[in-house]
Amino acid sequence: MASASGDALPLEAIVLIDVAIVLLAGAAMARFARRLHQPPVVAEIAVGILLGPSLLGLLPGDLPARIFPDEARPLLGAISQVGLVLFMFLAGWELDLTRLRGRGRAVGALAALAMAVPFALGAGAAALLYASQGTDDVGTGTFVLYLGTAFSITAFPVLARIIRDGGLSTSRAGTLAMACAAIGDVVAWCVLVLVVAVAGAGGTGEFFTVVALTLAYGLVMALVVRPLLARALLRGPGPAAKGALLVLIVSGVFVSSFVTSWIGIHAIFGAFAFGLVMPRRRTPALHHQVEAPIEKVSALLLPVFFVVTGLSVDVGALGVSGLLALALIVVCAVLGKFAGAALPARAAGLSWREATAFGALMNTRGLTELVILGIGRELGLISAQMFTMMVVMALVTTAMAGPLLRLLGMGGGAAGAGSERAEERAPGGAASLVVPAGGPGEGAAPPAR
Repeated sequence: MASASGDALPLEAIVLIDVAIVLLAGAAMARFARRLHQPPVVAEIAVGILLGPSLLGLLPGDLPARIFPDEARPLLGAISQVGLVLFMFLAGWELDLTRLRGRGRAVGALAALAMAVPFALGAGAAALLYASQGTDDVGTGTFVLYLGTAFSITAFPVLARIIRDGGLSTSRAGTLAMACAAIGDVVAWCVLVLVVAVAGAGGTGEFFTVVALTLAYGLVMALVVRPLLARALLRGPGPAAKGALLVLIVSGVFVSSFVTSWIGIHAIFGAFAFGLVMPRRRTPALHHQVEAPIEKVSALLLPVFFVVTGLSVDVGALGVSGLLALALIVVCAVLGKFAGAALPARAAGLSWREATAFGALMNTRGLTELVILGIGRELGLISAQMFTMMVVMALVTTAMAGPLLRLLGMGGGAAGAGSERAEERAPGGAASLVVPAGGPGEGAAPPAR
């Protein structure tokens, strides 16, 4: 880009106008998405793809390269990482593992199947696609394990948003989906840590070093950081230092992210872990001083992450073979979640309507999937073409949930919730699976992604 005088603009000026373009495009698309009853993440993923080579790149003049020049992309990536780690912290804070106590074996079995079946189908698809989509530096086993994990993901934060917006927080389908997604997210992140450790390690000795450091980090977070945070939150900041608590927590998120990067398991794991060890006792003051400001900053910066991601997505470059592979990926992803979630839920006593809604909810992937795909691209686990196909799959599966729920008559807010409460009172069936009040889906609002 050049200024009015003909001189090249400073890099920081280009980055600033790029961020403005991203925010305005995201806001416009979000309004359109709301009319389609879609969560914000669908609009933001779409904006990222539209501003990249898939659409804007089709116009004359190589507009993506002119608007988002190569030299500006590292700075845009750094900005997006700030929004991303803050979002992952909020996602970890929202994921209250204590809510899973006493849910019974049925919920655990449903959660396991909702992960295992799509994992198996995803691993099978990965094995078929390795010859054409694998990279020279990554073995078949690592490629299959990574993609199996990516297929099995359910995006806990966007799922919570869909459930709340649809008035399904008290329904059996909604509460089961929240509980199963919480269990699945924990398992998936643990598997992903293992995959990243394997991919990033230079040998067996380095791999065990990464694992040992990760375990030590986890112990320090649980036994040292968590009690210190509990004490700091209990005491609270004094009147003269209203922002001290916010500074303390945000600094802790960044330090934790740095430590996990130093260990070799990516910065987002540190942010997510810091959220997990945060005390769950949320007061109005804590929400006002800490949670709300972080949510606002994350909401402002995350669209940059989607655009940085979208600049690497080129749907037009897939070709016929790529489109066939994309069809295979989407079919395996959807069938895996519905076969692994809806059918077992029906066998457990839910009606076909509830079980189908449960499958549709578990099929949402959203931002969590893009985070995992970004890690895979960064580590060279997947090719650029496979990255494009998986991003499109994440967009399609997330966008499916709203229309399916409305088709089932379960996405209409209060009316949908009322009908589900009436079904809950019916004797027999899956009544034992209903999560009690105060379980997943209630409490503070999660990040809206």
